[in-house]
Amino acid sequence: MHKFDVVVIGAGAAGLFCAGIAGQRGLKVLVIDHSEKVAEKIRISGGGRANFTNKDVTPANFLSDNPHFCRSALSRYTPKDFTALMTRHGISFHEKHKGQLFCDRSAEDLITMLLAECATGNVTRWQPCSVKNIAFSASGAGSYTIDSSHGQINTPQIVVATGGLSIPKIGATDFGYRLAQQFGLRMVAPRPALVPLTFDNEAWAPYAHLSGLALPVQIEVGAKKTKTAFLEDLLFTHRGLSGPAVLQISSYWIEGTPIRLNLAPEVDLPPALARAKATSRKLIANELAQLVPSRLADAWAGQDPAWQKPIGDATDKALAQLAEKLARWELTPNGSEGYKKAEVTAGGVDTRDVSSQTMESKQPGLYFIGEVVDVTGWLGGYNFQWAWASGFACGQALSLSSPSPYAPN
Repeated sequence: MHKFDVVVIGAGAAGLFCAGIAGQRGLKVLVIDHSEKVAEKIRISGGGRANFTNKDVTPANFLSDNPHFCRSALSRYTPKDFTALMTRHGISFHEKHKGQLFCDRSAEDLITMLLAECATGNVTRWQPCSVKNIAFSASGAGSYTIDSSHGQINTPQIVVATGGLSIPKIGATDFGYRLAQQFGLRMVAPRPALVPLTFDNEAWAPYAHLSGLALPVQIEVGAKKTKTAFLEDLLFTHRGLSGPAVLQISSYWIEGTPIRLNLAPEVDLPPALARAKATSRKLIANELAQLVPSRLADAWAGQDPAWQKPIGDATDKALAQLAEKLARWELTPNGSEGYKKAEVTAGGVDTRDVSSQTMESKQPGLYFIGEVVDVTGWLGGYNFQWAWASGFACGQALSLSSPSPYAPN
């Protein structure tokens, strides 16, 4: 029987960070993961340079059935705290866009830092190691018995940092969800988030040839109080739409409902087209190409015979309809690219059953941190900041609340 003060299940961003904090505070920590590789999601993020946080993080950048849940952890461990840690480890970084911070050299530097933080404390790591069963006993210091591929483990505290269902090819599973349900915790139904959206083949046929085209748009879903909008870049694909605009809105999109796009958000189209009509003899598509990418202008003008003529010959009504369609293109996705392409999983362990102060669940000694919890950030480093913040809150709680029967004297 192997005995540890705390067992962290999941060797990703949240799990490693939490383990390092707990280990440095005197706890005997074991990190286990069924995968051979450590922190693979960090390794592949940000084009290999890891968009590890965003300097402008606020609770408004996260969605959850309880949007206030993340406030406590985010306020106690900020982007400045994490960048200070990176600076101490000599890792340089830069801001790329809208507060997004990336490693200058490689995401590997970030992984090396997390492992070094673990090495500073009393942290053991078993990989690959699979968990076969977890049993709980209400009596005794070691409340949990974990049956693993490396033998039985006894521990009073378990931290679940197993992430969501996103990107199964790097090892994502539903382990954390199943464990939560085993101990009677509530769940918010998981769904792919930060994911490209797809359309019916026939409906998408007129736009499939635009694959690879990118442009800035305003994108929105919902109405009135539920309306959510982003101003970001859109990317056309063979099957639908991607790019930051669509990834952002996908977290808020509800199946069966439309999305709305303004394809020229920086232009007031009606007066622009009116001026062109008064001064130009060019085809509408050619004039439109001054306002949006030429491939898009050709595709749009080709949809209606009234738009396939010199702009000076077009009726005011035809130009008004063109402006309206470009500024408010409404279309309904038939789905998404799913977990294989989703950057994160929305939903997860219901925050009603988790302490926002400590990340401990209603099941004594069982903690949930990172993506496995129903807290999902925007695109742009926010999900990593949630990993650091929730891992910190948990690591602090473990070190403060657990008089260890196993820690060395």
